[in-house]
Amino acid sequence: MKKPPQDLSNLVHQFGKLPEMAEKAELLNNLNQHVKQILNGPVAQELKVANLRQGVLVIETTSAAWAARINFQKSALLTQLQNETLPMLTAIEVKVNPGLALAQSKTNVAHTQLSSVAAEHLQALAENVEGSLGEKLKRLAALASRNRQS
Repeated sequence: MKKPPQDLSNLVHQFGKLPEMAEKAELLNNLNQHVKQILNGPVAQELKVANLRQGVLVIETTSAAWAARINFQKSALLTQLQNETLPMLTAIEVKVNPGLALAQSKTNVAHTQLSSVAAEHLQALAENVEGSLGEKLKRLAALASRNRQS
């Protein structure tokens, strides 16, 4: 008998250095969201928490202008982060990374076509769903298949 598939997050947290890396990635992701909430507005879309090492939070931004704006708010941000989440935080370092703008623009690209695999999955799902949702899934799968053939 086959073993049931395991959750990837469970596997990552079990072996070697992966648990430490997964934990740090999760921490950085949570810090990124928290910093963006604190620095809401347009500046939040232009930054990313890059690292936390030896009590220094490293924030990357897309241009020197955004870095200057973050630097103006750095002391208030540091105080708020120390009070709310990271009492061991000693400093915030802001770095300019123009490549961050390229990475952000690539993630915002809308996909207008479904792959053939996605169309097959939609068709299989539509066969198991009744009612108007099933009909809509069948039409979407047919549309995806037609677009692939043309």
